[in-house]
Order: sequence, then C-alpha cells, then structure tokens
Amino acid sequence: MTTAAPGNAAPEPTDAVPAPYDATAKQKSQAKTARIPIKIIPAEKLKKPDWIRVKAATGNSRFSEIKTILREHNLHTVCEEASCPNIGECFGKGTATFMIMGDKCTRRCPFCDVGHGRPDPLDPNEPENLARTIAALRLKYVVITSVDRDDLRDGGAAHFVACIERTRALSPQTRIEILTPDFRGRMDRALEILNAAPPDVMNHNLETVPRLYKEARPGSDYHHSLMLLKNFKAAHPHVATKSGLMVGLGETEEEILQVMRDLRAHDVDMLTIGQYLQPSEHHLPVREYVHPDTFKRYETAAYEMGFEHAAVGAMVRSSYHADVQAHEAGVV
Repeated sequence: MTTAAPGNAAPEPTDAVPAPYDATAKQKSQAKTARIPIKIIPAEKLKKPDWIRVKAATGNSRFSEIKTILREHNLHTVCEEASCPNIGECFGKGTATFMIMGDKCTRRCPFCDVGHGRPDPLDPNEPENLARTIAALRLKYVVITSVDRDDLRDGGAAHFVACIERTRALSPQTRIEILTPDFRGRMDRALEILNAAPPDVMNHNLETVPRLYKEARPGSDYHHSLMLLKNFKAAHPHVATKSGLMVGLGETEEEILQVMRDLRAHDVDMLTIGQYLQPSEHHLPVREYVHPDTFKRYETAAYEMGFEHAAVGAMVRSSYHADVQAHEAGVV
C-alpha cells in the first residue's frame, strides 16, 4: 500500500501489467523466482539480531579502485552479482571473487541473487582480461567462480582451465581457488578437462541439507555434488577440496551435522558455514537466525570430524577470507 506524503494526494491505483517474458534478458528477484516450480511461501520477516553486522568500506580502502578496474576489463564478481553483504570489506582490502562466463545463470535457485536468463556466448578474451586484472591488482590468492552453464557441453570446464592457465602464466606465484557449478549431466567430461590445469583449491558448495534441495536448489542433486568433490579428490589427492553450507533455511542441527559427516566421507578437507540472508522479499525467507553458540558447536564438530579447516560464523561466505582459510589449512 502506498502512503501519500503530507499535503499530497495518494496516487490512483493502477493494474500493473507484467512485462512479457524475454529469455535473453537477465531476470532478477521476482522475475527470476516467479517461474520456478516450487513457489516461495511468504513468512514473517525476522528481526536481525545484534550479531549480524556488516563491515562497510573505509575511506582509504581500495573499493573504488577495484570496481573501476573490473569495469575497465568487462569482468563480473559474485560479490556484486549475488549482493554479498561482505563486499565493502573485501573490495576495501583489494580482494574479490571473479565470476566468469557471464552474469546470467541457467538455474533459478531462490536463495541466490545472481540473475537468470539465456546466457551470452563465452567471451574468448575473458581468460586474458581476467589474468591481466589479477596481475594488475597483484593478488596473491584469487577465487574464480561462475554461473551455471547448462547450455555448454562441458558445463564451462574448458573455460575454467583457460582462466587458470592464463592467470598462472601472468602471475605464477598466485594461488587459485575455483568455486564450480555441479556440471550436471557432464561430470566425467568436466573432470577430465580440469585435469589439464587443476586449481590449488577445488570448491563446490552443497549449500543446504538434502531435505531442502527441491525447494532451495531446483535442478541440483545432493549426491551428485558429493560425487563431484570425491571424484576430483581421487584424481588429485594433493589438491584441497572445500564445500560450503548456509543455515537458517529451516534445517535442523542434526541435519547439518550429517551433511558434515557426508562431506568427510567424500574426502572434503575444508568447510564453510554461514547464515543465509534473504536478498529480497521474493527469495526464500530466513526461517531462523542461528545463534553464535550453534556456530561454535558446528566448528568444534568439524575439527572433531577431521576437517583441515572450518570457517564457521554468521557472516562467513564460501570465498570470504578464502586466502586466510587456505593458509590455515596449509594450502598456501
């Protein structure tokens, strides 16, 4: 309902006509989630507790510099596209998670703020542009992720390899973590291609517990994701594997602990767990703000299970302080 400003008449109500569907346009928020088979049920908006705090960029940070360089090289970051709450802190420190293969995902996961649509053709200059940007920023550790590209026969694996190879050519001392999609229906092909240039850390997020997959990750399969991590580790036993989870979507503590056990059973070395934050009212609602004591229990359990490193806390994200995570796990 629109409230009129003092002294002004309220505007006449109008019947909004939805824009026609355009598969080539990037769909965000309601336009994206309206077409998924599992409809989002509105819930009471929970008040954010005191422990949910976002650090803003400081005046002497590199925030503006990073954004300018990204635009000059026609690059995207998941920090921007997914509306990450830590963007001010990370850009301010001169770190970013680069998102390759465009800014339109072929999936419509209703927890994620990355846009959906028919992807554009791959940019053959992107590996070079990415490598030059990383070199210009003098980054010692980078995370490269991507949208899902179900339209490509290899899911984009060859493009990952091209980006890794060019980055290593221009910045041989830089350590590279990749955060991959699940390569649904093409896992074997993708893993074979990745053999040409394995990263220093292989990351693929399970995101949530299997009971919530149909609602939160339509088009994905829990066991397929576990096997992607296990099969990569079998081929590259000396490369650290990593996965991340969100909490606050309605899962139970025991369900999270079972996912952690499953990850260790599939030879995953590193773990991240953070609080889910709703990007907009058209995304999945937050069912619970998980208390810091619960995060502490998850962290303790992770080390008891044998994870080499566990980053666990409300504001933790998969690539948040990824360089620190890798260092503490002995990767760099």
